[in-house]
Amino acid sequence: MPASDIAGSMGGSSSRAWYGALVPDFLAETDDSVIGKLAGNSQFNIDLAQMEAWRAEIAILRRALEGLSGHLFLEFAIPRMGRRVDAVVLLPRIILVIEFKVGSATFDRAARDQVWDYALDLKNFHEASHAASLLPILVATEAAAPEPRLNRAADGVYHPVHTSPAALRRVIELAALEPGRPGVVAEAWAGAPYRPTPTIIEAARALYSEHSVEAIARSDAGAKNLAVTSHRIEEIVDEARAERQKVVCFVTGVPGAGKTLVGLNVATRRREEGAPTHAVFLSGNGPLVAVLREALTRDEVERQAAKGVRVSKGDAGRPVKQFIQNVHHFRDEGIADSRPPDDHVVIFDEAQRAWTQHQTANFMKRRKGLAGFSQSEPEFLVGYMDRHSDWAVVVCLVGGGQEINTGEAGIEAWLDAIEGGFPDWRMYVSSRLTDAEYSAAKVREVVERRPGQRMFDDDLHLAVSMRSFRAENVSAFVKALLDRDGSAARDFYGQLAEKYPIAITRNLDAAKDWVRSHARGSERYGMVASSKAMRLKPHAIDVRVEVDPVKWFLGESDDTRSSWYLEDPATEFQVQGLELDWVCVTWDGDLRYAEADWEYRDFRGASWTKVHKPDARRYMLNAYRVLLTRARQGMVIFVPPGNRADHTRPPEVYERSFGYLADLGVPVLA
Repeated sequence: MPASDIAGSMGGSSSRAWYGALVPDFLAETDDSVIGKLAGNSQFNIDLAQMEAWRAEIAILRRALEGLSGHLFLEFAIPRMGRRVDAVVLLPRIILVIEFKVGSATFDRAARDQVWDYALDLKNFHEASHAASLLPILVATEAAAPEPRLNRAADGVYHPVHTSPAALRRVIELAALEPGRPGVVAEAWAGAPYRPTPTIIEAARALYSEHSVEAIARSDAGAKNLAVTSHRIEEIVDEARAERQKVVCFVTGVPGAGKTLVGLNVATRRREEGAPTHAVFLSGNGPLVAVLREALTRDEVERQAAKGVRVSKGDAGRPVKQFIQNVHHFRDEGIADSRPPDDHVVIFDEAQRAWTQHQTANFMKRRKGLAGFSQSEPEFLVGYMDRHSDWAVVVCLVGGGQEINTGEAGIEAWLDAIEGGFPDWRMYVSSRLTDAEYSAAKVREVVERRPGQRMFDDDLHLAVSMRSFRAENVSAFVKALLDRDGSAARDFYGQLAEKYPIAITRNLDAAKDWVRSHARGSERYGMVASSKAMRLKPHAIDVRVEVDPVKWFLGESDDTRSSWYLEDPATEFQVQGLELDWVCVTWDGDLRYAEADWEYRDFRGASWTKVHKPDARRYMLNAYRVLLTRARQGMVIFVPPGNRADHTRPPEVYERSFGYLADLGVPVLA
């Protein structure tokens, strides 16, 4: 099944497994009956090869489970990955996650990582599996079985065991003797909440494959919040079209709440070209746009190939480019052509990062040869949409605290644009846009001056973080760390330490070994650095090397340009909005801990110079905020030792920063 075929939400046990029964009941049932139930619950056409594979798997399981008690599930959904694990066996103290490779004589790495990923997914996102022991088992039907060795990790997920059909029984017997929490109840386990937190790449793939946001997101209040906000935006779009209104709405959310996910959901549901409510997702984040486009294009090629249709990447990528666009390219189209855009609905991701009038005018003069450009980017973009004679909707997804570029206008530029030039536009405003983190102090004043054309709306705020249970306190920890609130940072670290490993070290090789050793299955890792980290070069870390984000985020593990190689660091500009599972964060002398406050330095020529401008300081601090929040599973922080013989790397500068981090309780690697 293609990776993008997301199976649907895990709202009830019947939708999670295509077959489930007590082991004795399974053993008493005929093959045809089991296969009939599997086929009957499938949402896809079942071919002869699949039927024969099921028959082979059932025969193997009969021999391996004979005389045992427990519960068996077949074709159990792993929605975040868009796949189903062949078999899950619940024993009293351990859960077996079994993947069959029928006809295979080898245990290849991809198959091993696949079953490992299944077990990790259950551990991380399935509530009843958080505290359970899980053993991934790979069965190659034509392979010779190695002697089984059980290797349990600290979180209870074992390393995958390779085995043959004949030896599977022995593996199960060994697993049954392992220590674990007793009392896994099949009904409670199967019906427990499943709370996946897909990366933005996984989410885009799933949504583009026409799966709902509910199908890939957490099944608790967080997913309901996402669904409510998505539905409210859909209502606003439909109302605007029906009433021939022009509307701007502002959507806010707590860190990790899924604002981008909501935007992608609305855009994918309305991406059909030529449709009256065709929508486009716009972002000024070039690396994010490039990575999403490439991932969706590759998926479309694979999806068509699975149907026996050959499609070139160019043809597959054409509609993707219409669906996800760089906001600056969209803007430039409006400058080159006086007609309205094809799109009636546009979603601006991180709308607060649109450019000021000064930044826009400077760019137009330098890059486009247009002197005297008089509008900010928000003013021009609203004006571009205002060219429609009938209706238009602008959706602004608003974040806070991660501004890293000079010339970002903030959300007040959008308010100024609407108030100053477009009095007929209706406003729908998140009731939380007045919060200090969004820097929109004048929003209430602006809204109150537009009676009958505005509305504060609670449904436009995402109040629940969708972060993994491992990473739910990371943003708070990083904020306290950068705010130099040591007491709060220690408290937050204490809350996340067991579930989200963090370490610090002065040894880069130790840092790299740490992320490699923690990553399991297909979990991705990489190294990041501040764009101002110019004196990491003695450690072979050169931020001036241009990183291709597509190769870095999507390249295979044998590609030297990929994140896996831990050679080329990505900066805050390449990783903002994207994530890895494990991250090696490098910390240079650009941000220095001192007694009174952070000291900010920019490397010019042959030495560090002080940074005085408040905006520049804020961007530098936010760069580290971005870097320290890129990891989903855990991170290691490398602080160089410095070198007394090098005036650009005084050891005491690095020692102060290292000492501050160590004082927060973060473990130190030798």
